[in-house]
Amino acid sequence: MTQIKDSYGLHASTLPDTQGLYGEFGGKISHPELARALDELETGFREIIKNDDFIAEMKRLRETYVGRPSPIYHAKRLTAHCGGAQIYLKREDLNHTGAHKINHCLGEVLLAKKLGKTKVIAETGAGQHGVALATAAALMGVACEIHMGVVDIKKEHPNVSRMKILGANLVPVSQGAGTLKEAVDSAFEAYLGDIKNSMFAIGSVVGPAPYPEMVGYFQSVIGHEAREQFLQATGSLPNKVVACVGGGSNAMGLFSGFMEDDVVEKIGVEPAGEGLDTPNHAATMTKGVKGEIQGFKCYVLLNDKGEPAQVHSIASGLDYPGVGPQHSYLRDANLATYEAITDKECLEAFMALSRLEGIIPALESSHAVAYAMKIAKDMPAEQSILVNLSGRGDKDIDFVLQKIKV
Repeated sequence: MTQIKDSYGLHASTLPDTQGLYGEFGGKISHPELARALDELETGFREIIKNDDFIAEMKRLRETYVGRPSPIYHAKRLTAHCGGAQIYLKREDLNHTGAHKINHCLGEVLLAKKLGKTKVIAETGAGQHGVALATAAALMGVACEIHMGVVDIKKEHPNVSRMKILGANLVPVSQGAGTLKEAVDSAFEAYLGDIKNSMFAIGSVVGPAPYPEMVGYFQSVIGHEAREQFLQATGSLPNKVVACVGGGSNAMGLFSGFMEDDVVEKIGVEPAGEGLDTPNHAATMTKGVKGEIQGFKCYVLLNDKGEPAQVHSIASGLDYPGVGPQHSYLRDANLATYEAITDKECLEAFMALSRLEGIIPALESSHAVAYAMKIAKDMPAEQSILVNLSGRGDKDIDFVLQKIKV
């Protein structure tokens, strides 16, 4: 892949070929009916992002509804606590709905309306995608159906309540492990039953084409903002940019702004769960193999039968046995590196950021914070780490209080 930017601002290393492939990863769905629907979606996406009215509407909604640009914050007390490199946060937790997910949900629902769809269907893990999609659907007068695993419904009760208040139809999913993978399966099945009237609005850079590219495009606003803001604030680029990775949407959003900058190390942080030496983790890039899941090729964790494994993370939004094809490609091309953080380290970072900076982060984002805290002490004080704080922790506080003493 040549290292150039395309006409709408994405770096070539984060763009697929005509078959939806990033190197050998990704791809198009083979199911005939789904393939036709996704071809329609891809055509609509490519048209809408070049439409002046759409561009103007997205700009207006980002500024007046979402609250963009989200700020860059220098976490001075956390930096002093860790010692070493300066830690900065890209505050996606301050967006309307409390996470980065609203960035692509607004685009997806606008696209659904352009295609004449009356309903959007989606999966959710931690509930942030579900809340953001229900929010966008309410704003634009589109019906919304959210599929969520029963385990995650119990863990993320505040977001469940928010989705119901916003008017979404919440579908509990009890099959298998009752978490994110099963929610995706259930949502796709529902979509197949109503392709004419509905659009599947996936919540990360996963799935068959065009979803990885589409979600990556809408999330790239994070990285483009962050690069400009960081240069303005400090006069230089960060030495490292760090983001948590489940499917990988917030990480692709951050990385997108720095793909031309070889001096900036891109680091994705995935869940080591109860330990990489146990089966209870979701460290796809660290422990996975090349395989297929839900219509696309990526690194994936497989069980003894060669099927996607049941995985574990304290963070519901990272509890997925696959990963976006862009990340799989970036890893193999040595354009980004991937590390893992345990549940214990995640909880410690959750409390540290809360107590030292007055910022309660999502458990997903806490993985990235934990990794930044781990490496900062071994870096010079004049160097810097930019963490994408992808979401706030309101949804997690009851669960965290069951796990720790305060």
